[in-house]
Amino acid sequence: MSDEFKPLSGVRTGPLAEGERVILTDAKGRRKSLVLQRGKQFHTSKGIIEHDRLLDGPEGVVVRSAGGAEYLVFRPVAREQTVSMPRGATVIYPKDAAEILVWTDIFPGARVLEAGAGSGGLTIFLLRAITEAGRLFSYERRQEFADIARKNVETHYGQPHPAWELIVGDLNEAIRGEPVDRAILDMLAPWECVDQVANVLVPGGILCCYVATTTQLGRTMDTLRAHGGFTEPEAREVGVREWHAEGLAIRPGHRTTGHTGFLVFARRLAPGVTAPIRRRRPAPGAYGEDYAGPRPPGV
Repeated sequence: MSDEFKPLSGVRTGPLAEGERVILTDAKGRRKSLVLQRGKQFHTSKGIIEHDRLLDGPEGVVVRSAGGAEYLVFRPVAREQTVSMPRGATVIYPKDAAEILVWTDIFPGARVLEAGAGSGGLTIFLLRAITEAGRLFSYERRQEFADIARKNVETHYGQPHPAWELIVGDLNEAIRGEPVDRAILDMLAPWECVDQVANVLVPGGILCCYVATTTQLGRTMDTLRAHGGFTEPEAREVGVREWHAEGLAIRPGHRTTGHTGFLVFARRLAPGVTAPIRRRRPAPGAYGEDYAGPRPPGV
């Protein structure tokens, strides 16, 4: 590997080295991924490209295949790696990961609880944000998912990250007693873990729950209200739309990333403090006779 390889940032700089992955992009924007190996060839519909022509050179160059096709050559950045790496569970997409990092205010040295680890996509971004000075406790119920997450994270950083601890087990049963500054729940039923998380989340700490459906969204927010130890939860959904701009042709692009999940945020109150009862009353019928879920105080 290059002498300028920075293992704990996950960012490689300097000349391209054997064993590194690069992205080749053609004139139509089509992308090909390959791992560089000496003596190997990359076969395209427009002829071969010798790996040796890229090794020991910089990224950001244009390489021409034997058939005359031109390709831009770059190392993949983290957002590209996380959506293309091997998966067990579905990854949190970069647009949602970015929202989580900002709205939970992840900072260098933070102590963070994550459940579940899934395929390690969000884990990679969290470790970069907390740096070696922080601690990340990632919980994953399924051993096969944990194995994939561990491999993906260690592949990205080039070694085991010293700030990361991966725990295999149910969060409610395996949760450690250490206090944490932030908690992120990416699981089927986060409302089942609110009490346990509240016990370790410090006053002022931020909880984020990532859920896929409106049913999960409603149950999560009502559980946080009923608990009383959190601020009024806020729900958000992030969409991304690309734009095409060339001369007078300015229009939305063809690729749009819409719904992937809902994000729920709330802050932990101090011990013994309960959130004030909401002044805005629920709509009539919001909690009917058939509703079996948690009810906020005063409802």
